[in-house]
Amino acid sequence: MSISAAGASRRPTVAEAYASCEALTREAARNFSYGIRLLPPDKRGALSAVYALSRRLDDIGDGDLPDEEKLAGLAGVRAEVHGLGENSSDDPVYVALADAARRFPIPLEAFIELADGVESDVHGTTYETFDDMVGYCRLVAGTIGRLSLGIFGTEAAANNRSAPAIADALGVALQQTNILRDVREDLIGGRIYLPAQELKAAGIELSVDASGHLGGPPVALLGYLRSSAQRAEDWYARGMVLLDLLDRRSAACCGAMAGIYLRLNRRIKNDPSAVLDRRLALPGWQKAVVAARSLAGRPETSAA
Repeated sequence: MSISAAGASRRPTVAEAYASCEALTREAARNFSYGIRLLPPDKRGALSAVYALSRRLDDIGDGDLPDEEKLAGLAGVRAEVHGLGENSSDDPVYVALADAARRFPIPLEAFIELADGVESDVHGTTYETFDDMVGYCRLVAGTIGRLSLGIFGTEAAANNRSAPAIADALGVALQQTNILRDVREDLIGGRIYLPAQELKAAGIELSVDASGHLGGPPVALLGYLRSSAQRAEDWYARGMVLLDLLDRRSAACCGAMAGIYLRLNRRIKNDPSAVLDRRLALPGWQKAVVAARSLAGRPETSAA
């Protein structure tokens, strides 16, 4: 779902624009909404606007339009971001984002990088090495970490020149979990994100059988997924340092969003067969527990 101004008779007020973005976030951000709701209203609205545009880019990449139209859609988003605040767009996403960018040091150029990452999906780009895959993760998820940091921002974060790199690392960690969780679904859709060199070295040729079960062969595939989840957890350890640089509410938000993915990552590490025939997800009560722990200052930072 994306927010569109199609058919709108007037430009929405800033309050209406934020309300639209927050409604989208509650409906579509099945994991991130648990963290976003822990923020105070101004930051919650700003991060919802960031999510709304990020989701729109994702929808363009994953949609059913011809590639030429997808690329045109991405170009349109880039143009809107470059001109943000200089035109009078009646699109609620851009109205809210322009206001958020006036009030917070949001690195808007990260949206251009995110669009570049989505464009690589449109082109069906594959990745030879782990470093190549990390480069993709930085475009589609490290950017979200840096955009969020602009809203979370505290004096401690502003004075730490490593803060953007730490936020970037946390985004890379989350995207690695996404790739492991969605490996079957992505393969059915014709996409492979796992590094080709690593798969070849492990003797894995990904396939989906008639029953929709991921194969590869099984022993090698399960071992590879397990070790990849452990590698992702190392990235979480690097990225979760960010929480120490944030105020309590921002740390709670960040800890909840990252903690849900970290718990999911541990599920994959402990039982990689869980992703072979379905899209793995945490039940709502577990997400709520992670959010509550984060709000209480006890985020998921150590191995379970």
